[in-house]
Amino acid sequence: MRNVIFTINTTLDGGCDHTKFNPDEETMDYFTNLTRDADTFLYGRKTYQLMVPFWPDLMKDHSGQKKADIAYAQAFDAIKKIIVFSQSLDSPEEKKTRIVRTNLHDEILKLKQEQGKNILTGGVTIPSQLAELGLIDEYRFVVHPIVAGEGRRLFEGINLREKLQLKLVESRVFKSGCVALRYLKQ
Repeated sequence: MRNVIFTINTTLDGGCDHTKFNPDEETMDYFTNLTRDADTFLYGRKTYQLMVPFWPDLMKDHSGQKKADIAYAQAFDAIKKIIVFSQSLDSPEEKKTRIVRTNLHDEILKLKQEQGKNILTGGVTIPSQLAELGLIDEYRFVVHPIVAGEGRRLFEGINLREKLQLKLVESRVFKSGCVALRYLKQ
């Protein structure tokens, strides 16, 4: 069975607003390696529209880009499919993207049964719903040494039936002061 991995940058106060971060090369390498071990992305509309067309466009034009960003764009481009859960998105930006309007729970269970690599998800809304449904197997947070004081928060609006118990299985401190934390669902 494939694993669903929630991966995201966050501030010390749980902020997930991508404009608050400027990931360094070590952080980008971390996310690049995670992406290389996956073949499917799960997004909501907002996160999808942040990622696409940004990374595919960067693949087309590397000029002036950092080496770490190019490596991530290549890993992103190698992903076989992107699943977007949206009621409002009319059509995908990319041919490997599929828009799903049906039951999130059933769709994820089907994806987990397919052959393949890991399934990555990011953002706030879809991962919060997946956590509520108990469908996330692994949580990967990169905590930046920043207090944002505003913006969307990690697990904003989550409504758990019972406490989500996680086990820390790995931690890594980057030169920048960021800390990568890897938790498994117990």
